[in-house]
Amino acid sequence: MKLGSLKEGGRDGTLVVVSRDLTRAVRADGIAPTMQRALEDWSNLAPRLNALFESLEAGTVDGAFDLDVAQLAAPLPRAYEFVDGSAYLPHVERVRRARGAQVPESFYTDPLMYQATSAGFLAPRDPVRVPSESYGIDLEAEVVVVTDDVPMAVSPEEAASHIQLVGLINDVSLRALIPDELAKGFGFLQSKPRSALGPVFVTPDELGDAWRGNKVHLPMLTHVNGEWFGAPEAGVDMQFDFAQLVAHAAKTRPLSAGTIVGSGTVANEDTSLGASCFAERRTVETLEQGKPVTPFMKYGDSVRIEMLDRDGRSVFGAIEQRIEPHVR
Repeated sequence: MKLGSLKEGGRDGTLVVVSRDLTRAVRADGIAPTMQRALEDWSNLAPRLNALFESLEAGTVDGAFDLDVAQLAAPLPRAYEFVDGSAYLPHVERVRRARGAQVPESFYTDPLMYQATSAGFLAPRDPVRVPSESYGIDLEAEVVVVTDDVPMAVSPEEAASHIQLVGLINDVSLRALIPDELAKGFGFLQSKPRSALGPVFVTPDELGDAWRGNKVHLPMLTHVNGEWFGAPEAGVDMQFDFAQLVAHAAKTRPLSAGTIVGSGTVANEDTSLGASCFAERRTVETLEQGKPVTPFMKYGDSVRIEMLDRDGRSVFGAIEQRIEPHVR
């Protein structure tokens, strides 16, 4: 099934069930008022939500309406936790090679992960507002999963059963601010503003055979200013699958229902498939030409991030955003 949240009912929106083709929806607040509430009682409420989804697909549900993506908030407008990995080692390897650094051996066995911003997520059509173009505005097209309550110290095999929803994110980065922050040895803060989630989350079974090995085996399609930017395969070159990432996050603490776990920027060894962020493209340019050529994003630029199934149908809907100045 597919789930979203309308921009109504307060900060956490109103839960809706969305049709497979993303054209119709029905409010699900009679089952759970919000996505967060549904995740907190997932084993009991998911079957009821799925029955509503089947009725919507069959055209037998009352209250269905035509869906306008502009009506949607982020599926989970705010979350208790968002932990973001860096599971695509071709990206890590290239970035380090470009600055003459080696990848530590531990990176191949122990995932990179940081605690990201979760107090609020941009809706899929919200602009990305940044105080200055000089901050090095970058997109990062990633896959995310959402969990129910995850016990501390679960194994990857156990963690897999706690993955309930899958979606997309534009994990916005401000590249010019990152070096000074990391040099302090205490991680990201100002360099990681709010990110945008795709229009809907879907259950893993909705992906069919594209969900296997706890990975999404579909290309991550990104356009910038209407031009193709990249379509690397999300199921290829992912060093750690989502079950491993969830288990890593839960090693020393339980995860609350509604925790979002990110894959990191999707990247492949095959650079002909393009990139999912400007830092990746600029790194390839540096390795091939001796210096980066493509500038970071400017005010007025637009980005579109989407995944299509093998029949060309949008799975999660598209994130479509413009970069705009922040006005106080």
